[in-house]
Formats: sequence, C-alpha cells, structure tokens
Amino acid sequence: MKTALTIAGSDSCGGAGIQADIKTMTANGVYAMSAITALTAQNTTGVQGIYNVSPEFLGLQLDSVFTDIYPNAVKIGMVSNAALIEVIADKLAKYNAENIVVDPVMVATSGAVLIEDSAVNALTERLFPLSTLITPNIPEAQILCGKKINDKSEMELAAADIYDKFGCAVLLKGGHNVNDASDLLFKDGKAVWFNVKRIDNPNTHGTGCTLSSAVASNLAKGYTLEKAVESAKRYISGALSAMLDLGHGSGPLNHAFDIKGDY
Repeated sequence: MKTALTIAGSDSCGGAGIQADIKTMTANGVYAMSAITALTAQNTTGVQGIYNVSPEFLGLQLDSVFTDIYPNAVKIGMVSNAALIEVIADKLAKYNAENIVVDPVMVATSGAVLIEDSAVNALTERLFPLSTLITPNIPEAQILCGKKINDKSEMELAAADIYDKFGCAVLLKGGHNVNDASDLLFKDGKAVWFNVKRIDNPNTHGTGCTLSSAVASNLAKGYTLEKAVESAKRYISGALSAMLDLGHGSGPLNHAFDIKGDY
C-alpha cells in the first residue's frame, strides 16, 4: 500500500487541516500519516485560537515517520511561523522526500490570517524549491506574485510568474469569484485548464486542504501530475455534491461520500 504524510495543523471541527487530509488520503486509497504543526481551536464560523508546536517536537515527529514508514508523497498545509518551516525544509532535504505538494495556507475561508509575515519568506525560499507542486488560491497567488487577479487571462499570467519566480509547478485554484471553479496547472511553460462547473454548495470548509491531499495521494500512487490533479478535482466535486450540511457557518465536505461497505 502506498503511503502519504500530511504536515499541517489540527482542525478541532474536523473539516480542514490534518483531519481533512487523513480522511482524503484514506478515501483515495493510500495509508495516511501526520506531523502536526499546530493545534487550532476552530469551527465552521472561524478560528478562535492557534497553538504552535515547538520546532523540536515537529522535528521529532518527522524523524519518527521518515525512519519507519517512508512516505511516497508529502502534503504540507498550515505552517504559521518561520522556525517550523525551517525544520520541515531541513527534514525533507535530509530524507530526500518525494512528491511534495505545498498548500500555502495563508488565509482561512472565514478570512482569518493563519501565517506570520516572516513565514511567507521562509515558505517561498525554503519549501517552494523542494516542491513538486504548490496549490495557491487567488488571494494567496496575489500575495505570491504581487499582482491583482481578476480573470482567467490574469490567472495564466500569475501562474507563469509564480512558476518562473519559484521554480515549481503551480495549481492556481480559480474559485473566489474569478471563474466557475476552474483550476489552472502551470508547469514547464505549459498551461492546462481543468474546467469544472461551480457546485452550488455554501459548505466549503477545507476544500483547499482536501484538494492538495488528494493530489498528493495520487502522486503517491504513481499518477502523472496532470492525472493526479484531474482525479483530485473529480474527488472534490463528489465530496461537494454530497451536500453535507453541518455547523452554523461554512461547513465541511463529505470526504467519505464514495466509501461503501459493511462498516
């Protein structure tokens, strides 16, 4: 069985972060492992608190995983300070990690800021060069390229700019009212659109975590990058179409929509 590691924060309501990643990886047929960067107190209405683990303890978690069950892919989500990012980068380089997908989590769906300013530089300088793919949304891409993105043509320009600047493939997610949730994959000078009709579901908590984890799972299984993204997009559409409705705010997806069996 192929394996995948998520390095991210814990979401106490289970819709995003480590919890969403593990559900997604399991649903996509790989064995999921985790290294927790932070505990969060959050729910569907917002983030009430963040408690970071120490860099030393994060390093111990990563050592424990890599020296026993080596991951075929790694997904990195919320890492809110530079010291934690430095540890992650050092360990990934030490263990020659492969198929690294970075979701540059900077702003929650609720609008809460989840990363310190100093961490943005560490993210781009240390983690992006190690990455197979990064998966920014429109607000995150605007931070990374320093330009406003208002339409699909500007998405293409931004993705190319980010690729040239950081040297890793970019999956620019086209929600946030730019288009009908179509995403753009840019790699080696080539742009590939994944055109998907927007699903009318207000419950989108954890969609970014889920997509990046699905892509990492597919890379772990040996898919090409383009096929990994295409399959992940279909999984997201299914999880949204299941219309799970929990909580008082933007609720979680149904990660288990396609799991059938006696248990």
